[in-house]
Amino acid sequence: MVKARTVGIGMDYSATSKLALKWAADNLINDGDRIILIIVQSPDSDHAGKLLFEDTGSPLVPLEEFREINFSTQYGLTNDPQVLDILDTVARTKGAKVVAKVYWGDPREKLCDAVAELKLDSLVIGSRGLGVLKRVLLGSVSNYVVTNASCPVTVVKGPPKP
Repeated sequence: MVKARTVGIGMDYSATSKLALKWAADNLINDGDRIILIIVQSPDSDHAGKLLFEDTGSPLVPLEEFREINFSTQYGLTNDPQVLDILDTVARTKGAKVVAKVYWGDPREKLCDAVAELKLDSLVIGSRGLGVLKRVLLGSVSNYVVTNASCPVTVVKGPPKP
């Protein structure tokens, strides 16, 4: 029997982060694995959850609670039916245990912090597909995380831009 793994999935509700979630659900998650949805909010956001957990990130929140509207409001999250459907499906069909954790700050640093803190076996993130100039000026979250995370990182690219 294969040991259950802890897989982190970076979520910013963009199309590519949803693709990363779908890819992980279809190709990576096995029976009994634990999925931690990692959401990094802007340090400028002003929500009740940030006041309590800005330094440490939120507690791990089970899927049942994550689904509730008041949780989304408390943490300033998007209650996205597509994300919830993918999570519900993988929990039901593969017996995955799904939790979420919210951080505030720079996504590059917080995703790497989450890898160590949550003892992830693997991290899956989406790539926004910035052009060379934007990537140099803004910095690439995926490049930073691949270089600095202490676990294997899978970057899921979106469809080619026309």
